[in-house]
Amino acid sequence: MAKPNRTLAFLAYLVPLLGPLAVLLFNRKNLFAVYHACQALALLLIAILAPLLWGVTAWLVTWVPFAGVLLGASLFALVITVYIAILIAWVAGLVNSLRGQIQPVPILGGWGDQLYARLGSS
Repeated sequence: MAKPNRTLAFLAYLVPLLGPLAVLLFNRKNLFAVYHACQALALLLIAILAPLLWGVTAWLVTWVPFAGVLLGASLFALVITVYIAILIAWVAGLVNSLRGQIQPVPILGGWGDQLYARLGSS
């Protein structure tokens, strides 16, 4: 593995979409930066999908008589919980990238590892 480029790994987290894509497109040889780019990209995808999934689910449960609207609104608490988990994982990813560690971010890092398994070996 090439020498870890901590700056690129840090920027992958700091610049939400452009950072990971720049690392994945232009610096594929640095596996350390690619690993953190995959972790950051997974966090970004989860941040985009969580409210979309809530919107569809809330729309579907509003058709339930009486409790549907209340249930749909209360499901938004899950979106807030996911965003708190993303914030914790993001800070941990920033710290790991600055320390030079290849370690998955807490709670949501499994998806980043799966992304790295697909993108990092190619």
